[in-house]
Amino acid sequence: MTPGWLTIRQGTRPLVVTFPHTGWEIPAEIEDAFTSIHLARKDTDWWVDQLYGFVNDMGATTIRTALSRSVIDANRDPSGASLYPGQATTELCPTTTFDGEPLYKVGRQPDANEIERRRREYFQPYHDAVQAELDRLRAEHGRVVLYDAHSIRSEVPRLFDGLLPVFNIGSNRGETCAPSLAAQIEAICASSSYPTVRDGRFRGGWTVRHYGQPRASVHAVQMELACRGYMDEPHDGNFNEGWPPPWNPVRAEQLIGVLRDVCGACLHFAEEI
Repeated sequence: MTPGWLTIRQGTRPLVVTFPHTGWEIPAEIEDAFTSIHLARKDTDWWVDQLYGFVNDMGATTIRTALSRSVIDANRDPSGASLYPGQATTELCPTTTFDGEPLYKVGRQPDANEIERRRREYFQPYHDAVQAELDRLRAEHGRVVLYDAHSIRSEVPRLFDGLLPVFNIGSNRGETCAPSLAAQIEAICASSSYPTVRDGRFRGGWTVRHYGQPRASVHAVQMELACRGYMDEPHDGNFNEGWPPPWNPVRAEQLIGVLRDVCGACLHFAEEI
């Protein structure tokens, strides 16, 4: 039985779009452990599932967890190993925000048993669903693309220097998908008015690194969007109680057009064999 926090919308075409960080729900039994519910939701990939609202109509499958990434980060290595050794990052069960602010009250951080419980109850069902949908579509089509959809604030000094490009395409330096697919996505993004980089600060998290197996006909790519591409970020850098602004489809319209072309290219690539 699919848990209530997990939404799977099955399509018939060989594209799976995953949303590991768009949720903001926090189970009642752990809510009091957090220093602030606002901080626990601060680093959500706000409105990214709305940005890609068109993909189900294209025939793609979508998988979304409604849980906050502060409860469990579905895009981290479940072993606890860092995906970016030597660089600041957050854990499978994050204990700080991206800015380094403590998420838990003193003495309330999840211990090893609690981390394992969350991995078993939240992380594993999400990834069981991802694997099942990839297997289903690969069996039907022979080739499938996994597109892991993300966003982040344009400036997070603890994680990266300066202003992040709007489009950050991750293929783990060409390991998770065919070079031709990554190049086509990059070309579409670069032809827009938005700054673009491939395999820069964000090369792809655990999801694309785990599932991306081009030789087995599973091609995975991560798209990390800088929030300013589709929403207004505060000029003073104050991301407190007024963050985020409401979803505004008119503000996001231009970016959505580019993303539609990107997802169309993923489908064309998967179906061209």
